[in-house]
Amino acid sequence: MATVMQNTDIQVGVQVSILQDLTRTYGPRDFTVRFWDGTTWDADAGQPTLFTLVLNHVGAMRKMFFPPGVLALTQAYLYNDFNIKGDLVAFGRLCDYLDALKPTLSILQQLSLGYRLWKLPKVDRPHVGRQSAQLDGAVHSRQRDRQAISYHYDLSNEYFAFILGPQMVYTSAIFDSPDEDLEVAQTRKLDILCRKLRLQPGERLLDIGCGWGGLVMHAAKHYGVNALGITISERQAEWARAKIQAAGLADRCRVELVDYRDVDERQSFDKIVTVEVIEHFGAKQFPVFFQKCWRLLRPQGSLLIQQITQADHSRMTGALEFNQHYIFPDGELVSMGFTQSVAEKTGFEVRDMEGIREHYCLTLQRWLQNVDAHHDELVRLTDEATYRVFRLHYSGSWRGFLNNVYSLHQTLYVKPDGGASGYPLRRDV
Repeated sequence: MATVMQNTDIQVGVQVSILQDLTRTYGPRDFTVRFWDGTTWDADAGQPTLFTLVLNHVGAMRKMFFPPGVLALTQAYLYNDFNIKGDLVAFGRLCDYLDALKPTLSILQQLSLGYRLWKLPKVDRPHVGRQSAQLDGAVHSRQRDRQAISYHYDLSNEYFAFILGPQMVYTSAIFDSPDEDLEVAQTRKLDILCRKLRLQPGERLLDIGCGWGGLVMHAAKHYGVNALGITISERQAEWARAKIQAAGLADRCRVELVDYRDVDERQSFDKIVTVEVIEHFGAKQFPVFFQKCWRLLRPQGSLLIQQITQADHSRMTGALEFNQHYIFPDGELVSMGFTQSVAEKTGFEVRDMEGIREHYCLTLQRWLQNVDAHHDELVRLTDEATYRVFRLHYSGSWRGFLNNVYSLHQTLYVKPDGGASGYPLRRDV
C-alpha cells in the first residue's frame, strides 16, 4: 500500500509540473484540477473557481494531450477520461488557449513537453457510446448527405424535445430581452420570417430543410399559405407529419422526405425560405442551390435565408475538427460575401440583410441549460458520450458567437421580373 501511495504521489507531482508548464502564460488560473486520488491543484489565490477539471485515472492527462490537438482533448472528455464540473464555457477559454499554445513554443520546448506527456502512464479504455461519423460515398452526393443529416438529426425526437422545447425549433430565436422565455423568442423568430417574406393567403411557400415543421405550421396557421416543408431526416418528417395532423393543418401544410435538388419544378413557388440549412450544403454546392431556387420561384418571388457564417477560418479551428467528427460531418461555413456573390451571379437581387448574432448566444444559453437540467433523461435515451457531445457543442458554439467567430444573418433576395422587384419602397419589419 505504501508503494502504491508513493507512486501516486510521484505521478501527481509530475502531472502538476506539466500542467504548470502548459498554463504558464494562461493568466490568473480560474480553475481547479482534481486528481484520481482526490488530490487537488487549486485555482490561483484570489481567483474564483469557475470549473474543476477532474482527472478520472492516472492516464487521463496522457489521453488529453498526447497526441497534441483538440480532437484528443475532446475525445478524452467524451469518453470520461476526465470530466468538467462547473462552467463549460469557461473551460472553452482554456481550450482556446491550449489550441493556440504550440506556435508560441520553441521546437525544444515542444519536444520536451511531448516527451514528458508520452512518458505518462498509458491507460487503454474503450470508447463507449457515440462514435465519430463514418460516411460513405462522394461528398455532398444525395446518399452521403442523407447519412450526414441522419447522424445528427435522427438521433431521437424525444432527445431533442428535452433540449429545444415543445416547438422543436432548432435554429436561433430572436429575443426582445435577455431574460425572455425561449418559446416566446422562437415564436417571434417564426413570425419575423413570415413577415419578411410578406406572406399572403393562398401563396405557395417552400421551406428547404424544414426540421420538425415549426415554420411551415406557423405560416399555414397564421398567414394562410399553402406550405411545403422538405427534409432528408426521417425522424423529423415523422414528427412533423404527426404534429401537422394533430393541429388540423393537413389541408394546407405538408412535409415530404425529399432532397431539395429533387423538388418538382413543374409548379412554381411564391416564396422560399431556408433557416440554417445551407451550412450543410458545402460551398461547391451553392451554385446548385441558388440555381434550383431560381427555377422554383415565380418572377418577383422571394428567397429568405437565415445563415451561420464565418469570415475568418483561422479562428477556433479545433471546433471545426470536432464538428466534422461528432456534430455536422461535411458541414461548411462560408463568409457572407461568398453567399452574396453566388446569389447575385445566379440573378438574385439582395433586398435586405440583418445581422442577429447576439441572439444565438441567448439561444445557445437556453439549450445548454436544458441539456444540463436533463442529464439523466438524455443519457437514458442515448449514452453519456452523446450527452457530452451536445454539451460541448452548445458551449463551444456559444463562445464562438459571443466572440464574433461565427455570425448570423437573415438575407432576403428577390427574383426580379426584368427590372421590377415587386417590393415596396420601405420594409416594415
